[in-house]
Amino acid sequence: MTKVLLKIYGKVQGVFFRDSAKQMADELGIVGYAKNLSDGTVEIEAEGEKEGLKRMVNWCKLGSRLAKVERVEEHWEEIPSMSKKRFEIL
Repeated sequence: MTKVLLKIYGKVQGVFFRDSAKQMADELGIVGYAKNLSDGTVEIEAEGEKEGLKRMVNWCKLGSRLAKVERVEEHWEEIPSMSKKRFEIL
């Protein structure tokens, strides 16, 4: 299993980014969370199979229909097993 921590910059709050990310994660069988941070970014922690996570990261670089993503920071790591049960909006 693999985990990726993402920080998404741009116009990503108030544009249904987290809700759309949850829908994508559910489609890809990814667990974790998406939450707004006080600096105007969105943080996503996602766990799952590497191919699904790559697709999730690519989606995050585009974002929801109303989002304007400027950049995405990625931090990848291998994990022994998934620690979460589902994908949540925090």
